[in-house]
Amino acid sequence: MWLLTWNVYGRVRLRPEQAAAVLAAAADVIALQEVTPTTVAGWTEDLRAAGYQVLTTAAGPRPADRRRLGLILASRSPLSAAPPVDVPWPERALAARTAGLRVYNVHSPVSESPGRVKVRTHEALYEHLARGRGPRVLCGDLNTPRRETPEGDVVTFARTSSGKLRPERGARHDRAELALIRGLEPYGWHDAFRSLHGYEARDRSWVWPNGGGYRLDHVIVSRGIEVRRCEYLHAWREHGLSDHSALLAELAIADR
Repeated sequence: MWLLTWNVYGRVRLRPEQAAAVLAAAADVIALQEVTPTTVAGWTEDLRAAGYQVLTTAAGPRPADRRRLGLILASRSPLSAAPPVDVPWPERALAARTAGLRVYNVHSPVSESPGRVKVRTHEALYEHLARGRGPRVLCGDLNTPRRETPEGDVVTFARTSSGKLRPERGARHDRAELALIRGLEPYGWHDAFRSLHGYEARDRSWVWPNGGGYRLDHVIVSRGIEVRRCEYLHAWREHGLSDHSALLAELAIADR
C-alpha cells in the first residue's frame, strides 16, 4: 500500500495543479492537511472522480473562533470513519479504517496557539495510540521537531536553538512533542522515514526562504507494519505548490 501525506497550505488558485500532482502519484491512501472550506469541494470532487472514497473535516459549519483548516483522508479501498480522538480542535484529527489498518491524519496546532492546544493535542493522541491494538498509521503535519541530531537526539519547539528549555513552555510541552515522535516506541511504533534512512538524512519538509527548516511531516507506524519505501517529494514544495514537501511511503501489513 502506498500512502501519501501532504500539507497543501490552503491554496486556492493552485489547487487544481496540486490535485494533478497528487493523483499522478497514484497512492492508495491520501492524507491532506490545510484543506479549507473554499477548497474542500474541489478536492472531494477530483478525488472521487479518480476512484477514491473521501472523508473530511473541512466541510460543514466552522468553529466560532474562525478556525478554517481541516483534513481529507481518501482511499481506493473501502473507507469508514473510526472512533475519533478527543483532541481540543476536532477538525485537526481524522481517524479512519481502510485497507486492513487504521489511519490517523493529524495537523498539530503550532506552539503559539492559545490554551496549550498543541500540548493537549499531542497528549490526547499519545494516550489513544499507546493503548490501541492492530496495525495503525499516524501521518500528517505534527509541527515538530525543531531539530534532530545525527546521533538520534530530538529537540522540540519547547527548547531554544541551543537546546535549553524555554520557561514559558516548560517540561510538559517538551514531553508532549516528544510523545508522538519517540514516546510511542515502547509500544512498537517507529518513524517510517528514520527506520529506513537513519538520522544521517537531513531532509526538511518545511524550509525558511533564507535556508534552514524543519522536518514537520511524518509517517509513524505501529508494530506489524513493514516500511518498504519512504521519501519526501521536495519538488512539489520547490515548485511553489505548497510550503511543505509531501511524504510518500510504501507500507505492508507484515503478516500478509
